[in-house]
Amino acid sequence: MEAQPRLTRQDKRTLGLSSLGGALEFYDFVIYVFYAKIISELFFPTGLSPFWAMLNTYGIFAAGYFFRPLGGVVMAHFGDLIGRKRLFSLSILLMALPTLMIGVMPTFESIGYAAPLLLLLMRVIQGIAIGGEIPAAWTFVSEHVPEQKIGIANGLLTAGLSLGILLGALMSLFISLQFTESEIHDWAWRIPFILGGIFGFVALYLRSYLKETPVFKAMQEKKQLAKELPVKQVLQQHKTGVVIGMLFTWFLTGCVVVLILAMPNLLTGAFGFERADAFKMQSAAIVMQMVGCILAGLLADRFGAGKVMLFGSLLVAVIAGVFYNSLGHVAASTVFALYMLLGLASGTVGMVSYSMVKMFPAQIRFSGISFSYNLAYAIAGGITLPLVQWLSLYSNIGAMYYIWTVCLVTFFTAMLYRQRFEKTSH
Repeated sequence: MEAQPRLTRQDKRTLGLSSLGGALEFYDFVIYVFYAKIISELFFPTGLSPFWAMLNTYGIFAAGYFFRPLGGVVMAHFGDLIGRKRLFSLSILLMALPTLMIGVMPTFESIGYAAPLLLLLMRVIQGIAIGGEIPAAWTFVSEHVPEQKIGIANGLLTAGLSLGILLGALMSLFISLQFTESEIHDWAWRIPFILGGIFGFVALYLRSYLKETPVFKAMQEKKQLAKELPVKQVLQQHKTGVVIGMLFTWFLTGCVVVLILAMPNLLTGAFGFERADAFKMQSAAIVMQMVGCILAGLLADRFGAGKVMLFGSLLVAVIAGVFYNSLGHVAASTVFALYMLLGLASGTVGMVSYSMVKMFPAQIRFSGISFSYNLAYAIAGGITLPLVQWLSLYSNIGAMYYIWTVCLVTFFTAMLYRQRFEKTSH
């Protein structure tokens, strides 16, 4: 067997800086979810029922998702034409500023309806930023490493995004242990946002050390950059890739938003877990998801992303079924162990980007990944929380049925992906 090419020092540095930047940016984006309840009380009129205030807050969270395609398509357009690196830095700046602003913003009590409107504007800018960031990171890293290491590179990078969620969860845990409920409500909820803004500026500085990708440089030298609108080419010539990319992204949103982000609300609300315990469980599950992402990357480099997605989606469905049905019936320690397993299985999402890197040629890769990923995330990410909230009116474990549906769709999509994009090369 031929020797596998190793990751060079430069590759590792690129991977490290990209993952760190992605982690900090994802922290900025998700910290909002952890404080959704407090924000719903501070930024909306007091007369609203808790259900409607919460739905409004999730609606503003969703707005961040709805604007992702705009940010993603515009940034990817320039990323395919003027280079990956510049866009990589811009996305961090557009994320750090609004996070800082949310941390210092006056509430409804001070400025009335201007408060939710300002909050909405900040989330929209964040949505535009994250829409450019993640496809940029996947494209950037995949074009830096050897072909046979794209799986592990994407696994590590996606683990970096999960690390951002973990930082958010740990920050929430720290705040809930350091301050009383009334202190958090009065002012301490602002700390994670202000710190997030500062982290973002640090990441922006670190990113200035990154170099443009060899693939982009080569295309520039050979004058092979896209001649027309990259996104137009994507839609004309790569429809199947777009559909598969969107369906895989739906799986990714389900595993991140439902299984990780929204879990503390379910555990504390419907099943009476302590807030601190729920955050501890969530943090451990995120660590397991990061391990799962890296494992999935190693497996994909050996067996292809299709097989990993195929078996991973089945595994998530089975473990989710056992986990949700155990809630309220078994000891907390058993729930904890099952949640860890679920976290590990959900690491399959680390291969969503690998499949997209493989489906789109270099000239339009950034635009292809960005369009599929962001459009799907806007739709799925935007409707997931309100939909799961609605399902929970009928069953405490309504979220399970949502996850089962997503896993079933992913299973068949993985079969199509293997048939169209992997069979020929194996």
